[in-house]
Amino acid sequence: MTSPRFWLIVPAAGIGQRMQAECPKQYLHINNRFILDVTLSRLLGSGLFAGCMVPLNSADHWWPDTDASSDDRIQTCTGGAERADSVLSALHALEEQVAADDWVLVHDAARPCVHPADLENLVSTLVDHPVGGLLAAPVADTLKKAGSGQPVEVIGTVDRSQLWRALTPQMFRYSMLVEALEKALGEKQPITDESSAMEFSGNMPVLVEGRSDNIKITVPADLDLAGFILSRF
Repeated sequence: MTSPRFWLIVPAAGIGQRMQAECPKQYLHINNRFILDVTLSRLLGSGLFAGCMVPLNSADHWWPDTDASSDDRIQTCTGGAERADSVLSALHALEEQVAADDWVLVHDAARPCVHPADLENLVSTLVDHPVGGLLAAPVADTLKKAGSGQPVEVIGTVDRSQLWRALTPQMFRYSMLVEALEKALGEKQPITDESSAMEFSGNMPVLVEGRSDNIKITVPADLDLAGFILSRF
C-alpha cells in the first residue's frame, strides 16, 4: 500500500477587478516578480508536491512571461467563471495522475506570504485526518453588524469568540473534494472556498491556526504590505 501523495492547485483565472489594474492581480509585481511566481515558488520550494496544476483564464496572455511557465513541475488547464469552477477543472485535469486518497492543497494565487512553517503544520496536523482542513486565523477585531440604510449605522456587535478567517492552503482528499464540488455546483450552492463545498457535503474540515500575515492581495495598498511581509521572512 503506497502513501498518499500531495498535489497543489493554484487557481489563477480571476481578473481581480478590485485592484483596478491593467492586468489580473496575480500578474502584478512584488520586488520585480509576478505575484503568481512568488506564490508558486514559495509553495513548490517545500519539496512536498508531486505536481501542480494552475487553471488559467482562457484569454490569459501573461502566463508565458512568468518563470513558472518554464517549470516542468507545473501544468496548466483552462479555468472557469468562478473559483470553484476553476478548482474543479484542475481536479479533472489531474484525474489520470492522482489516486482517490491523494491529498490536494488549494492555495490562492494572490497569497504570496504563506509561511513554510504554516504549510508544514497544516500537513502534519491533517495527514491522518479523514476529511482534511484549512489554515485559518481567529478573528481579532471587534465585529459590527451594519444596517441597510444610509448613512450606514451599527445595529449590533457580533460575538467573535467562535469566528475564524479562512486562509489557504486548504487540504482535502482528491475524490472527496471532487464529489463535494460537483454536488455543490450542481445544486447551485454559494461556494466561496473548498471548505464551504466540503461543509455542504457534510464533511466538516479542521481549522489549523495559521499566521495572520498570510494576507490575500485584494486592493492596491496590499501590494506594499505583502512586500514588507516578504522582506521579514
